[in-house]
Amino acid sequence: MPYDVRISARALRDVDEILAWLDRHSPQAAARWHASLLAKVETLESQPEQWPMSKEVAQLGIELRQALFGKRQAVYRLLFTIDGNLVTVHAVRRGARDWLKPRDL
Repeated sequence: MPYDVRISARALRDVDEILAWLDRHSPQAAARWHASLLAKVETLESQPEQWPMSKEVAQLGIELRQALFGKRQAVYRLLFTIDGNLVTVHAVRRGARDWLKPRDL
């Protein structure tokens, strides 16, 4: 079953901030990161349930899943929910960053 993927305004801001930071340091790294992000988002269109629940599930009280991408110290978390055939990406965060809080949704 194909899923519709919606990216929240919050997640778009996250992506813009990450890309701006990466682009200042290495435009090539920014391009690679963006391609990796798009590839991960594509997996949500066909198999979002393959990704595990995030650590924040108990705290937030929603079935928030995470898809990891990146390498070594630059691992990122794509945080999303599934509602029927709609997948909503709520945030994109570095793996080392604090857990998502209710105000972040």
